[in-house]
Amino acid sequence: MFDRRSFLLGSAAIVALAPACRAKPQRAPAPTAPAPTAHVRTATVAGLSAPVEIADDDWGVPHIRAASIPDAYFGQGYVVARDRLFQIDLSHRRDLGRMAEAYGADFARYDAAARLFHYRGDLAAELARIPADVLACARAYCAGINARIAEVTADPALLPAEYAILNVRPLTWDVRDFVLARGGAEGNADDEVRRAQLAALGLLDLDAIVAPLRPAHRMTVPAGLDVKAVSEADLGVLRLGGLPFGPQTPTREPGDPDTPLERANAGSNAWTIAPHRSATGRAILANDPHLGIGGFAPRHVAHLTAPGLDVIGGGAPGLPGIMQGHTDRFAFGRTNFHIDQSDLFVLELHPDDPERYRHDGGWKRFDRVDVAIPVKDAAPAAATLRHAVQGPVVSHDPARRRATVLASIGMQPGGSGAFAMIAINLAKDWASLKDAFRLHPSPTNFHYADVAGNHGWQVIGFQPTRKKGDGLLPVPGDGRYDWTGHIDFRRLPSAYNPAQGWFASANQNNLPPGWPADRVPAYSFRDPYRYERIADVLAAQPKHTLADSVALQHDTFSAPAMQFVALLPDRPSDAARAAAVMLAGWNVRIDRDSAAAALFEIVWRDLGRRMLAAIVPARAQELVTEIAPSVLLAEAKKRPALVDAALAAGWQEAQRVLGSDPAAWRWGTLHQVRISHPLSRIPAIAAAFPPIEGQGSGGDGYTVMARWLGSGPGWRTGGGASYLQVIDVGGWDNSLVLNLPGQSADPASPHYRDQYDPWIAGTMHPMLFTRAAVDAHVRSVTTLSPGKSA
Repeated sequence: MFDRRSFLLGSAAIVALAPACRAKPQRAPAPTAPAPTAHVRTATVAGLSAPVEIADDDWGVPHIRAASIPDAYFGQGYVVARDRLFQIDLSHRRDLGRMAEAYGADFARYDAAARLFHYRGDLAAELARIPADVLACARAYCAGINARIAEVTADPALLPAEYAILNVRPLTWDVRDFVLARGGAEGNADDEVRRAQLAALGLLDLDAIVAPLRPAHRMTVPAGLDVKAVSEADLGVLRLGGLPFGPQTPTREPGDPDTPLERANAGSNAWTIAPHRSATGRAILANDPHLGIGGFAPRHVAHLTAPGLDVIGGGAPGLPGIMQGHTDRFAFGRTNFHIDQSDLFVLELHPDDPERYRHDGGWKRFDRVDVAIPVKDAAPAAATLRHAVQGPVVSHDPARRRATVLASIGMQPGGSGAFAMIAINLAKDWASLKDAFRLHPSPTNFHYADVAGNHGWQVIGFQPTRKKGDGLLPVPGDGRYDWTGHIDFRRLPSAYNPAQGWFASANQNNLPPGWPADRVPAYSFRDPYRYERIADVLAAQPKHTLADSVALQHDTFSAPAMQFVALLPDRPSDAARAAAVMLAGWNVRIDRDSAAAALFEIVWRDLGRRMLAAIVPARAQELVTEIAPSVLLAEAKKRPALVDAALAAGWQEAQRVLGSDPAAWRWGTLHQVRISHPLSRIPAIAAAFPPIEGQGSGGDGYTVMARWLGSGPGWRTGGGASYLQVIDVGGWDNSLVLNLPGQSADPASPHYRDQYDPWIAGTMHPMLFTRAAVDAHVRSVTTLSPGKSA
């Protein structure tokens, strides 16, 4: 998938800032009086209108103090490039389709796939959709990145080690690529293909084993779809595999929610507490987004201040603005909502001309572009990109007179979400946020709480309108199933100051009762285990504290484990007895120091395999390779012999992997947290970037403290909440944050892994906000002064 927004901007382009943002020069911020031990640095950079001060605190959080709002975003771009340059640069190259020019011919096919998902419409018109003040900030962010690139290019000793090892140089950024590189998110296309293949076997109902539809829905095969002709080949370039840096190098760093593993687990928790339910007398907002763990850190914390702006929190490296955090007026967080935003269309090719396809009763010609992809030390690589009316052609097979197209919201006009965070940061209240939401196409539960004591929830994102169909299987591309637009977010669910005094989301089906069937956005909502636990805890706390939110974010109670323990046999076999006794006396918490938790996870995995073998016919077992927990528990209740067998096998396996003494077993021994460079299969990269490892974690994919398993046969942590925040709305300096493993990607930095141990322990640190609180913890100060543009 190629979905990270990348930009190219020369430092001179900042002169094009919108007049509204440059109307009145502001006085430069008053300089910080650094602590006696603080490091002080000055630099002259192009692209600023006035000096910017960057005060880094004890935890490496940069507090950016600027005289204008665009200059504050310039500072954000500068610091993310300072701390994470190679991370954002690799994403930049990948999404622009410029890997081969740096890394060689093996990367050309990835470049072609990336360019296939570049926006084909009018870039100027797309930029014209963006409010002038928001666009000015995006330009400034790119200019800030470029300013840091200019510094390290002038002094290569400052370049991150990857550049010398790989013999490359960073690319500059341009705001136009916010609307160019849209990304080829697979979405649920692989699910659609699986369902069609099951339908071809007459076993479509078996898909409910993998992914029960929520809300409940009866699937049918779209009229005109030949399910027997559907195969994995229809996914085409969506299944390119790992980048060729080395064996099994992932195509994307962990954290991408469009890999099968991440989509199965991606989620988040968020809740808001009204003042009358809060021990502080103020609102509380908590949020812990769940993303992949194991490679590049998916969040970078920053604090941006300027006249009219004061915002702090976690941002996505390479995207401007703060995604989760608070301004001086309101706090905000997010979890994944579910909107089916992609469809796989099957096209019939003309028998005599494979460049034409059947549509609306006639034949249309593909929009075909032949591109020459620059290649390092070789001639350019030729590639042909095709687009149909529905979107990019991901597979073109003239021999079968067949092509497939991926339609996605991201490829539609206005489908770039790269500007949305800026707009949200600039909003002043709930009402003005509604304008910002128009720029936010991705499906999100947006949580809000303000200094006046209000709290709210709004679903945002673009929901496509289909002529017909439900998006669950591939559809014919002859025009009958085309999209006609998207639904305005104001027709999606929301709540404001709910009477119960709290509101939570955890990726469960939170459509209101009686929601119209013709406006159901998706059928992929998650099992409600995390939400139900959150709701039970919040409902029982009449005066919720900040510490309560921290504890709930780290809660390891497992509802599936509780339900499984209830199924333990009264008279287990001799081989299963020891396991049954241990689990019967367990508190059903997936704690890192728990022997029973380790045993449960081993038994659970074994039971899942046995159940699939028992209930899935042999001819479908290659398609049905996972079982949803709710399905597993329901089937286990009917098959006590399988439960007994899994207990016996689990006990033996636990002895094999954890030793013969059950008293010494620990879930954390198996569930290790290891973070390594995504290119660490290159020996020189592995040597220069030592892995961050050594401790294990509690939790799994169904606890509020979500720490799910990685892919493969092992037990390592694959993802969860690497960024956590608990915000005291109005008592800002009381707020707390964690960002695994630290702010910097440089092993020489004290902030390379300084949050690894606290994250394991669940110990959060202050999210300092007021000037006095920040200045008491400043450890370095950098002053950027305006210089001439190149």
